[in-house]
Amino acid sequence: MKTELFFVGSKFIYNSSLAQYCEREIVKKVGTIASINYFKESENALFLDLEKALSSEKKLIIISTKISFSVIGKLLCTISSDNQILQENMLIPSQTSVFGNNSYLLEYESSQINVIQMDENQDFPALLLQENERSATVQLFNETINGAKALLESLSKTYEVKLTYIPIIEEWIEIKIESKRFGNIEKFIASTKTLLSNKIIASPNIYAYIIEKLTQKQRKLSFAESCTGGLLAYKFTQESGASNVFEGSLVTYSNSLKSNWLAVEDLTLDTFGAVSKDVVEEMSEGVLNVSYADYGISISGIAGPGGGTELKPVGTVHISARSRERVLSEVLYLKGDRVYIQEQSVKHAIKLLINLDKTIFF
Repeated sequence: MKTELFFVGSKFIYNSSLAQYCEREIVKKVGTIASINYFKESENALFLDLEKALSSEKKLIIISTKISFSVIGKLLCTISSDNQILQENMLIPSQTSVFGNNSYLLEYESSQINVIQMDENQDFPALLLQENERSATVQLFNETINGAKALLESLSKTYEVKLTYIPIIEEWIEIKIESKRFGNIEKFIASTKTLLSNKIIASPNIYAYIIEKLTQKQRKLSFAESCTGGLLAYKFTQESGASNVFEGSLVTYSNSLKSNWLAVEDLTLDTFGAVSKDVVEEMSEGVLNVSYADYGISISGIAGPGGGTELKPVGTVHISARSRERVLSEVLYLKGDRVYIQEQSVKHAIKLLINLDKTIFF
């Protein structure tokens, strides 16, 4: 059953951090959100879209401001031929099956509707939707989608699971696994690990997974970032437990800081330029030396929209991942706007780290 999300209130349109907080909390409980719609207060399209959503089998979460909360109740009552009653200082449809503080669940025909009142500086109220069908997510590395399908489709039929393939970057595929009536997700994942050793990671969150593995081995990470401006560090510090493994990141945008903080040789910078294999390898070595970490990642590139040349166009990114025993480097020629190039760079850096030490991560 698909989950849709409606935001009702102008603040969710303009206060993106509030809306994103709500989305994160919902994903934790229900997994993937199929679609997200935004409505201003008293927008005429809301009634029609509500009516359409309730006529199909789905789960609908409505996040509302205090002003619109009772209005939504009235609209739901109109659609379901119901009336509102007062419960816990909330006006809610009388057919509401479950309710709590600023949250209630209405079941109508084949749909479930969870209406939530949410404002700034407030903890997210309880989600009352029933749990989704059993599902799991794995990360597949160093394989193409066609190769993955050839290897996994027959196995998915054996264990009666449905697979959805989501390409993240080249040779990194996220696979959503949904259990059919008699499906066995656990045995399917165990079989894929046997079939694809050193390729499958059974986790929906790769950053949390890396933190967990490095914590178990008591190993540390450090980064030296240029074009990504600390984005790699941000991805890790969003996760609980990051302080167990993350030593820090040096954002060395200028050549002088690459030289002074990371001991990148001036001759290397002058000869090859800041965006080069030689420089990122000296950056990854430098950040290991200053942090005493076990793994270092460095990134330098041209994220655009300006700054590119004929030899190094916008989207040229060099990455180096290094341990005390080994170093891997990669050059990328990425497409997209500045933010998308930065995001892709970080994901390629993660893939390089995982391939750097397969004994730890697989």
